[in-house]
Amino acid sequence: MTRHKTAAFGGERLRNNGLVSRSRMRLWMIRATTTVLLWTCVVQLTALSETWGPRVLKGWPSCFLHKPEPAFGLHSSPRIPLPPKRDYKNNGYLMVSCNGGLNQMRAAICDMVAIARSLNVTLIVPELDKTSFWNDPSEFQDIFDVDHFITSLRDEVRILKELPPRVKSRVELGIIHTMPPISWSDISYYHNQVLPLIQRYKVVHLNRTDARLANNGQPLEIQRLRCRVNFSALRFTPQIEELGRKVIRILRRNGPFLVLHLRYEMDMLAFSGCTQGCNSEEVEELASMRYAYPWWKEKVIDSDFKRKEGLCPLTPEETALVLRALDVDPTIQIYIAAGEIYGGKRRLSTLISSYPNLVWKETLLEPSDLMFFQNHSSQMAALDYLVSLESDIFVPTYDGNMAKVVEGHRRYLGYKKTILVERRLLVDLIDRYSSGSLNWDDFSSAVKLAHADRMGKPRKRLAIPDRPKEEDYFYANPWECIHTSLDLEEVVNSV
Repeated sequence: MTRHKTAAFGGERLRNNGLVSRSRMRLWMIRATTTVLLWTCVVQLTALSETWGPRVLKGWPSCFLHKPEPAFGLHSSPRIPLPPKRDYKNNGYLMVSCNGGLNQMRAAICDMVAIARSLNVTLIVPELDKTSFWNDPSEFQDIFDVDHFITSLRDEVRILKELPPRVKSRVELGIIHTMPPISWSDISYYHNQVLPLIQRYKVVHLNRTDARLANNGQPLEIQRLRCRVNFSALRFTPQIEELGRKVIRILRRNGPFLVLHLRYEMDMLAFSGCTQGCNSEEVEELASMRYAYPWWKEKVIDSDFKRKEGLCPLTPEETALVLRALDVDPTIQIYIAAGEIYGGKRRLSTLISSYPNLVWKETLLEPSDLMFFQNHSSQMAALDYLVSLESDIFVPTYDGNMAKVVEGHRRYLGYKKTILVERRLLVDLIDRYSSGSLNWDDFSSAVKLAHADRMGKPRKRLAIPDRPKEEDYFYANPWECIHTSLDLEEVVNSV
């Protein structure tokens, strides 16, 4: 009897255990299904947030939606609702491959957006140069906030990350026209020459984009759109901007700082043939490098002649003299926005003795901060760009693309002090001072006088018809985006 009761009790327990197991399994499946549904909702809402706007997701946990707000220039303003999409008949697709360094590509991207807008075509996110001297493998989205770029301009032009599948298949079959546009062209060139090709092939690929839109004589809406792209749409990635903020915080803790764009790297000297202060081994090394790059067309260069013509970057020694002559405080922090200085400590010794508070991003940050930026020169240049914008004084020693674009951006931010060195005059004054024919007081007075009107003050661009390479660069002084013509005349007359 006891055995039967025990058996019955054991069977009942097994049935109960089975019921419990099935209940637990159902509960687990319900939980799993609920979790999947919740995460699907979160993903869908996040994906649609750019369309619906931030109001829909207000109150959601920040881990789902957090996008650090940049603190540079226009980027520090509060987030505003997305502009409405522009409704227009699409004439085709424009693909572009930018060439050169970061700031050369930056200006080209601004031009290409303006051209796409004017032609009523869809722009594909630009491809960045990976084959230039810098050999940087970075894609557009590695340097710029690609989603912000696309959405912030959607009231002007449609921008896609890649061609639609149907159009992409045509390109894969070779139905595409590739060409380098003519340099310094008026927007009418793109309407008359490029648009018919887009309408014929549906896709046109511009494979060189530097300096392809004229500085002057363009419609006001074209000029202002170039500025909007440059100063608002081309926002660096959150990682780059956050690191830029970190560098600036470190510098600000120690007071004001000057950014010196000391363009005295090996590639610059080899390309330009400028060898002032170099020893014979260095001169030979630079010449060998110049001959190693077949697309550097100029091979035999008279360094002394180029220097006297003002076509060489100032050397570190010359830079120290100029800063002292301008009465730059010897205790100020000087941030070097550049790559490795050719000649290293030997060539920097004079500058360091005059300005001992010399710093680099590598000395301000931990190696771990820069780990992901190594071998990515454009991302390093982006960091220098941000620090340059925020500096109390910006001094470029050569008028390359970085110097010009930063100059223009600082003008846009309120004519922040930018010392534009007059190299041709300076080398003559420096040589006279070094030879003893000019004493220090006269040398210093002459340097100050020469730069009294070269501090980034308001002025119109110099336009030279039929000689666009010699006129002022649009991105160095985009005055149409800062003032009306009347306002500018009043500002210039008051200076």
